[in-house]
Amino acid sequence: MAYTADNWPIAAAMLPFPGTGTGGVHANDADSSVWAEAFMEVKDAGFANADLTDSWVRPGDLSRERLAEFKQTAADVGIGLPAISAIRRSVIEEGNWEANLAYSHRTIDAAAELGCEVVSVGLHQAITPEQQQQLWFWTVEGHKDPLEDRETWGNAVVRLRELGRHAAEVDVLLSLEMYEDTYLGTADSSVRLVQDIGLANVGLNPDLGNLVRLHRPVEDWRELVAKTLPYANYWHMKNYYRDEDVARGTYVTMPAPMESGLINYREAFKVALSVGFQGILCTEHYGGDGLSVSAGNQEYLRRHVLPKRDGYALGGSQVSQGRQQPTADLAKV
Repeated sequence: MAYTADNWPIAAAMLPFPGTGTGGVHANDADSSVWAEAFMEVKDAGFANADLTDSWVRPGDLSRERLAEFKQTAADVGIGLPAISAIRRSVIEEGNWEANLAYSHRTIDAAAELGCEVVSVGLHQAITPEQQQQLWFWTVEGHKDPLEDRETWGNAVVRLRELGRHAAEVDVLLSLEMYEDTYLGTADSSVRLVQDIGLANVGLNPDLGNLVRLHRPVEDWRELVAKTLPYANYWHMKNYYRDEDVARGTYVTMPAPMESGLINYREAFKVALSVGFQGILCTEHYGGDGLSVSAGNQEYLRRHVLPKRDGYALGGSQVSQGRQQPTADLAKV
């Protein structure tokens, strides 16, 4: 049974929730009532699920007792926890890769304990001080992976394969988030990385917004979709307004609701279905009331993008899809 608009699992990114509260207490050390309040906001916004973006809580750094308390808190509120997004913990970051790799392993174990279906990781690194000074951090270039360095590429393959094997052992998918100027920064490079890793449970998180928002020439979103969706097993979804004046070398972007930005997700999802995608979706938004915009994005997906009836033609994916089974009441939690 394939997913439809009524039951396709969609999670809210926890990006709008700060990792450190007003009292200076990190979310990992906060009382469970703080977690419950955040989950209730997500539920009240209309979501049945949350993506545990680790800029908020870091599940991989919770003790076993606190992890159990975290899981129970979500259950008490009635929020599903199908995914963890571990961001800016590159396994090839010079000087930090060993700690990042260990953290990623802990995150996979935490995901299994929480009953998550997927862990999303990437090769992007911490935002630079110059980026932190901008209204939109992506308007200034950050870290760049050494594209012609075969040794570093090989390290990425070996270490991500190690994580993929661990994930497979605990029945979790590993998804690689696309991000500019990394080995996951172009369609061709991202696909090659997945192919070199060579594990069925390792696929792509084709976060198209991360690429189209750049203030420089970018790949056409249609080419990104065509090349990467056959390897996708999870999907961070957001959109951006984009204006180009190529003659003057001017490129301007800003966050947009999914239905209004450059990427036509109605068309993108037709491609996704044609290549067998059945992964969890996560709606994101930067700036303003990000949770409300994400909620509007979920409504847009269910009303206009996702298939209304089952029995539709579904192609074959190049990677494994989710183990979570559709349930008729999933969207009504």
